Amino acid sequence: MTETQIRNHGTRTEKERAESTADETVRVCPECDGRLATDTEHGETVCSDCGLVVEENEIDRGPEWRAFDSADRDSKSRVGAPTTKMMHDKGLSTNIGWQNKDGYGKSLSSRQRQQMQRLRTWNERFRTRNSKERNLKQALGEIDRMASALGLPENVRETASVIYRRALGENLLPGRSIEGVGTASLYAAARQAGNPRSLDEFTAVSRVEKMELTRTYRYIIRELKLEVQPADPESYVPRFVSRLELSDEVERRARDLLKSAKRSGITSGKSPVGLAASAVYAAALLTNQKVTQSQVSAVADISEVTIRNRYKELLEASDELAA
Repeated sequence: MTETQIRNHGTRTEKERAESTADETVRVCPECDGRLATDTEHGETVCSDCGLVVEENEIDRGPEWRAFDSADRDSKSRVGAPTTKMMHDKGLSTNIGWQNKDGYGKSLSSRQRQQMQRLRTWNERFRTRNSKERNLKQALGEIDRMASALGLPENVRETASVIYRRALGENLLPGRSIEGVGTASLYAAARQAGNPRSLDEFTAVSRVEKMELTRTYRYIIRELKLEVQPADPESYVPRFVSRLELSDEVERRARDLLKSAKRSGITSGKSPVGLAASAVYAAALLTNQKVTQSQVSAVADISEVTIRNRYKELLEASDELAA
């Protein structure tokens, strides 16, 4: 080894030693040799033992936005939509849009449209790999369709999807239709979320008969051991009042009538839909607002005879408690 090579070798050794020393000083506190911690909120490197600020005004490599809860964080994230139980593949697959346009908004040529249609077809085939996934895809589509027709919120749809997945996982579908189990899952989810709809309303938007729906519903809640409380008549009142375009005073009086009926014990064994409709009709009479029994009957989908019988019982129960 020549003299020049020896000199260069010594220079490199000193340089490597200086770099390793610098790295070591960054990892430990220069005052007490304590462990350093990075405070990303304030952009500082602080000693966890003595509190010495070693570095400040560091570069923030995180996002430029702030989030104060999980929903806000998910909405601002740029890494794609969160997973959801409302899709058979939990939303992780790729969807090809139906618009025959490119990224610049220009229409595709005839040959390109044919190619995109073939890609959509194969994409749909690849998304469902077996009969179980095809079953789940069809059922979740039915649940979403019925929930949209009934105006049910997203949390009810998510719960219904989870209930159906459990039923499919525990092999409860043989001998029953996909539409029947899907409707029963949505009905149970709506009641669990405190946003119930009547059986007649579900039958109107479903592809199964009322008898099959009730039979499947009882089977699902029994096998899955779901805890579903009896429907509260008060949960139907806001919807009926809104459809009849009545005032808030009617809603308040209807709730008071139902609470009086509960204390009197006359609600046991009676339809919650009938009680709610009768309370709305009685409250409208008490507040001098014009509404007919036929109008309430059409909104609640019950007979006028039920309204006549129930509203008298509600008024009597309220008078007894007042006395």
